[in-house]
Amino acid sequence: MGATIGLIGAPTDIGAGMRGASMGPEALRVAGIGSMLESQGLTVHDQGNLSGPGNPWLPSHEGYRHLDEVVAWNELVHAAVYAQLRAARLPILLGGDHSLAIGSISAVARHCRGHRRRLRVLWLDAHADFNTSVLTPSGNIHGMPVACLCGRGPRALLEIGGVVPAIGPDMIRQIGIRSVDQGEKRLVHEVGLEVFDMRYIDEVGMRHTLEQALTGIDADTHLHVSFDVDFLDPEIAPGVGTTVPGGPSYREAQLCMEMIADTGRLASLDIMELNPALDVRNRTAEVAVDLVASLFGKSTLMRRA
Repeated sequence: MGATIGLIGAPTDIGAGMRGASMGPEALRVAGIGSMLESQGLTVHDQGNLSGPGNPWLPSHEGYRHLDEVVAWNELVHAAVYAQLRAARLPILLGGDHSLAIGSISAVARHCRGHRRRLRVLWLDAHADFNTSVLTPSGNIHGMPVACLCGRGPRALLEIGGVVPAIGPDMIRQIGIRSVDQGEKRLVHEVGLEVFDMRYIDEVGMRHTLEQALTGIDADTHLHVSFDVDFLDPEIAPGVGTTVPGGPSYREAQLCMEMIADTGRLASLDIMELNPALDVRNRTAEVAVDLVASLFGKSTLMRRA
């Protein structure tokens, strides 16, 4: 691929309901994400970790937990990701909880608007993350990033990218979904989000699912992958705070990543919700790094392409 990578650590669990995702960036580094990317022929610039407000661990206030702190972290992420894109680097955000995707994807959308490129977001996750303050009793904002990006949420988060909404639902394809609240489900259908849930994957297979999710991507498309590690089945990836049984197997996940790599259009990436406090000997981080290797062209393919 020959790209130049900008690694950005966002060590916070500010939007989550469980502590520990703040240790995710270092776990990914310990698992060798930098050296793995270099082994794929990429130049890696590790920008270190962003420094934002601490987690006060307070209850929900007016439907949101830690809103001011979540806004601060997302503003930092937005600026960091946008700076890497302006420097012609491929940004990889090392999370951190998934609320940070608001800053990351709003930066990517801003970049695409400036360059008149189409944006496609692949949201690999067990959850739709389309909750609102009205729908969720917890107020944890890591369950709301897709809703916020699509213009439903607190103004301070909606306006981070400068345009509201940051993206349209037609830009997103969700893959691996298997845990959606009833109210959230109605909202997802209302806005027309395209969701390839686990039943769909079970029925047609990962290959057909990815063919559908990648339809329409061309040389003028910026492909962003937001990879929540709980996308994977907890049997292979126990180190997440919100495990949901019945996720993709290791081979299904590998095929997913390899097919994304085959497009040659991957231009930005989030790796989110890795929680080393719940992991076993950093196994989940190692699996995540191995799958990211496939995203950047490492292939198990033995036949001639």
